[in-house]
Amino acid sequence: MENIVMKSLLVLYSYHHNNTEKIADVFAKVLAAQIKTPQQINPEELQGYSLIGFGSGIYGEKHHIFLLDLADKLPPVTNKKAFIFSTSAIMGKAKVAQDHSLLKEKLQSKGYMIVDEFSCKGFNTNSFLKLFGGMNKGRPNAEDLKDAEEFAQNLKRNL
Repeated sequence: MENIVMKSLLVLYSYHHNNTEKIADVFAKVLAAQIKTPQQINPEELQGYSLIGFGSGIYGEKHHIFLLDLADKLPPVTNKKAFIFSTSAIMGKAKVAQDHSLLKEKLQSKGYMIVDEFSCKGFNTNSFLKLFGGMNKGRPNAEDLKDAEEFAQNLKRNL
């Protein structure tokens, strides 16, 4: 039986504490994926990938503006598989769904099929939190990274 190689790309914007980059590094190892920033992406080149992960930290209940701007510039595709990931100060199913909704909407409007989503806590020192030493210090932790690895393994198995 022929072994079909899934070509994967992670589009990542992570700068604050590099929380999301730690998660993306785990995904990249499991999926043998390249990691690029939104600024490094030429929207046309995404045609060459069978799976694309889009991720950043969450800022004001949405992904980073660089990622959202890239989503606006993407050409329409047909059934292209994608997943969304993030790190955030506050978790919970409804919260993650809300945080991911704008990027998800933009990608789906271009024809992307969102096959799964991942989020975990990230260290946060935004605004007044820095006065108290931040929130979620040490996150993502070893358990978060293990969850990220399992998530990526499942993606690989199911695609």
